[in-house]
Amino acid sequence: MLFVGLTGGIGSGKSEALAACERLGAAVLSSDQVVHELLSTEELRELLATRWGERVLGDGAVDRAAVAEIVFESPEELRWLEGVLFPRVGARTAAWRQEQEAAERGPDIAVVEVPLLFEAGIAEAFDATIAVVSDEETRRQRAEDRSHRGVGGRTSRQLTQEEKAARADYVVRNDGSLADLEREVAGVLDALREGVRR
Repeated sequence: MLFVGLTGGIGSGKSEALAACERLGAAVLSSDQVVHELLSTEELRELLATRWGERVLGDGAVDRAAVAEIVFESPEELRWLEGVLFPRVGARTAAWRQEQEAAERGPDIAVVEVPLLFEAGIAEAFDATIAVVSDEETRRQRAEDRSHRGVGGRTSRQLTQEEKAARADYVVRNDGSLADLEREVAGVLDALREGVRR
């Protein structure tokens, strides 16, 4: 099984590319979804409330937007949160990979979406990497449409699209329709499968 990391900047279309991978037969995991699940646990709610107070809890759940405003404007708080989350996300990802490899009819490709793949220095954990890139104005509009708070802070700590693309083994452009994106993703998955068969 090929273990593939997928990344891209805010609004590039990483989630849509991951969904396309799944439709095309790959097993998929979103590290953002893993974080979302972790933030719903009692352990994480207590840790965050102890650190930042009740302002990060809405209706008893973690208010992700409030957390984003705190950490993306304060490098020290972001480092603390990453120290809490990264080991837990890594453990869940490793367990998921083992499940895929152990499955009787497991997938030939497993794709994990990791927004900070290169920034976190974990590219070597994957057999191949894919960067999703998109026109800057399109990315800005998508981010606005999703009402991202703390976008400036998030973007400032990420590599540029060009840097991500230069480091990735494969680049997927996402400037057209979802059908266009799926064709691009299909081409990359075919290339990966061909590489395995050679």
